[in-house]
Amino acid sequence: MSGQPGRARVLVVGAEPFRATTGSGITLANLFAGWPRDRLAQVYTAAAEPSTEVCSRFHRIDPRSSPIDHYGRRFLSRGGSPWGQADPAIGAIPVSAGAPSSARLHAELRALADLSPLRVAGPLVEWVRAFRPDVVYSMLGSVRIMRLADRLAECSGAPLVPHFMDDWPATLYASGELLGYGQRSVRRHLDRVMRRCVSGLCISDEMAREYERRYDRPFAAFANCVDESAFVDPVDGRAEPGALRLSYVGGLHLDRWAVLRQVGLALGELPGDLPRPRLTVHAPETDLVRYRDRFADCPQVDLGESLGGAEVTRALAGADVLVHVESFRAELRRYTRFSLSTKIPQYLAAGRPVLAYGPGELASMRHLDAAGAAVVVGVESRGELRHALERLCRDGALRGRLAHAGHAWARHHHSKDQVARAFAARLAEVSAVPGPVPERTML
Repeated sequence: MSGQPGRARVLVVGAEPFRATTGSGITLANLFAGWPRDRLAQVYTAAAEPSTEVCSRFHRIDPRSSPIDHYGRRFLSRGGSPWGQADPAIGAIPVSAGAPSSARLHAELRALADLSPLRVAGPLVEWVRAFRPDVVYSMLGSVRIMRLADRLAECSGAPLVPHFMDDWPATLYASGELLGYGQRSVRRHLDRVMRRCVSGLCISDEMAREYERRYDRPFAAFANCVDESAFVDPVDGRAEPGALRLSYVGGLHLDRWAVLRQVGLALGELPGDLPRPRLTVHAPETDLVRYRDRFADCPQVDLGESLGGAEVTRALAGADVLVHVESFRAELRRYTRFSLSTKIPQYLAAGRPVLAYGPGELASMRHLDAAGAAVVVGVESRGELRHALERLCRDGALRGRLAHAGHAWARHHHSKDQVARAFAARLAEVSAVPGPVPERTML
């Protein structure tokens, strides 16, 4: 392996670049924190400005490298079609049976864009070869990124290390897009990725165990980790008078807005002898604009500002209880069943008790429960939710126990120094192991 011992030369390939405004961007930045800058480079496809705090060597794929997608978007955007603004790589949520025909059409066009031919230009190949990666690392997530990562691993001769953040292999184009060709393409390209992979990564221990069984490869779990500055002294829980301040920090997509709305309605139904708690929701600006009207009948919910960086730590520290939610919809449960939200390590490090409302079988709910950090409501029940909220309002000692347990768990499992060091060691280990290389196919 070239480079400094213990630090592989890593080429990161994905849709999103390093940046602090998306879950994947935050996770990338934290896992690669402290990496020697001359040993890290990234190829990405999104129309986004990357952060240079962790990585300074970037190559954005020219959108014209996928001409059907590029020119199709330009044509349809003139008529105000949402396809012109949508990300064609996000197709892992199956279209529900009762969805309108426009949603079905959008899914078909999205699949067509993702599966359309992709040209990897000669200058990019030379740029990658000049970098001489020891490992090609990718969160994948679409056919396009699988093709790209596979091609760059092939031309560089480096092993490919996939990092699965959601169970998209089981759900991507599962609605039968393009007469079933979409899902067949997913399986074919994922098979190529797995044949080039000697060892993979997942976001949770449960996913790692499932993927080892599914793909007959060793997998290790690496999720988001948190810097020392994110650790806040845990609250005692018994000294806060008056109404509790609840906070949610994260996206409202994946129907999380609907579950948060249930929390807001339940807050308004608590017994009259309790001071009325309030829930402040901090989400990306686009989500706040899109879903603002959905909370019009929730007077206990305040839509706060969009946060970034140190503002997140301050917002979490200013809350008495943090809220984590996941959707109960069947197709979303399947997609998120092994996921561990980016914010969970941040929540635990903040030393605050957590209210978790979502399907109890999901890895995120089980993780919070194992940490002893949350009151978990694992069934969709307004009555159970109200009961959990009332317990948190009345029992300060309970809040203190949850806060201290979560804080200790974060120290042991989510500290950046510890996790990033283990992550670097894992990539160094993979880079030293030769693996099988599939025959080359056309992109």
